[in-house]
Amino acid sequence: MASLITCPHCGVRPKEEFTIRGDASLVRPTLTASDEAWHDYVYVRANPRGRTLEHWQHVAGCRRFLVVERDTFTHEVHSVTDGAAFATENGR
Repeated sequence: MASLITCPHCGVRPKEEFTIRGDASLVRPTLTASDEAWHDYVYVRANPRGRTLEHWQHVAGCRRFLVVERDTFTHEVHSVTDGAAFATENGR
């Protein structure tokens, strides 16, 4: 059975229509942050097991950016939110 993702704009679609764009839990450092803070933001990544927030883009559909809550162990998708709505809700 194919993995399916429910796009808030297009409905249920196969995961092959999407591209993972990276960790959605990161917060960009301020412009005056230290070089070490910027280094960590750009290059250092955790590889957690379990639920994570990820940026995905619906490249074969509406082309919108989404925030997907996904379990990295089971690959189960728990929630999908429009990226702009996620940013507004989280003050980004």
